[in-house]
Amino acid sequence: MPAELDLLVLGDANPDLVLRGDVEPAFGQAEKLVDEASLVVGGSGAIAACGAARLGLRVAFVGVVGDDEFGRFMLGELAARGIDTRGCVVDPTRPTGVSVILSRGEDRAILTAPGTVGDLRGELVDRDLLRSSRHVHVSSYFLQRSLRPDLPELFREAHAAGATTSIDPNWDPAGRWDGGLLELLGQTDCFFPNSLEARAISGIDDVDVAAGVLAEHGGIVAVKFGQGGGLVMAGQEVARSESIPAEVVDTTGAGDSFDAGFLAGRLNGWPLPRCLRLAVACGSLSTRAAGGTGGQPTMEEALSALEGAR
Repeated sequence: MPAELDLLVLGDANPDLVLRGDVEPAFGQAEKLVDEASLVVGGSGAIAACGAARLGLRVAFVGVVGDDEFGRFMLGELAARGIDTRGCVVDPTRPTGVSVILSRGEDRAILTAPGTVGDLRGELVDRDLLRSSRHVHVSSYFLQRSLRPDLPELFREAHAAGATTSIDPNWDPAGRWDGGLLELLGQTDCFFPNSLEARAISGIDDVDVAAGVLAEHGGIVAVKFGQGGGLVMAGQEVARSESIPAEVVDTTGAGDSFDAGFLAGRLNGWPLPRCLRLAVACGSLSTRAAGGTGGQPTMEEALSALEGAR
């Protein structure tokens, strides 16, 4: 029986309040004016889910939100993009997380109140969704404090049902850079660190060597570069791709759009170099608008950008 869903995303859904302009805070009760403020879809998992849906994939998202305005905003925005949210959990006792993004061109700082971000547990994951998905993606590994211990079993169940798996680690606020991740990579088909994360997790400063060491755990390692572009390694196969020209407004969520593009390529059966090029195009084009989802491309837009970049 064919899978009903292409992609199941497990992870974080919290709104981002994106501030743009001169966003360097001045303490001492000083008030500064910024150019723009936008309340947008946030959370690595939610942004990746939106990017994949924009590319035409059938997507479900499972996470925990609070019974509050932020939680309702997130569920409404996901549903409006055609994402299946029936597996989402609303916890009336906990607040939805929220991030404030201080964005200036190609750099940003992030302040996050975690709320329900790390409250998802394995027992809360709808097994019907898991078994009916072609791929299971986990976002913000280091923030998923309650889900991490359950991921080995969840990944075994996903593989037994014929699905593939992936992880985007995102930043580790604790600075420990493990939490069972290295052991779990043996059950992970695609791993999506950025260059800083790859170096921190491996303990190796050279990003090419770091990617190679991570790839030795098994599976595909696709590394995102801060200036755009990327690198993918799988066994002896190595491919690189430069960024796609784009007028950068905000880099929030570009790595999550990269993930969505790469997975769309893999689920379409494309070879790794083409998956990487699509991922880079999606990440680059997503920076065209404020927030993580406003600039995400359709498949037609991404392929057109790739043709124009040749």
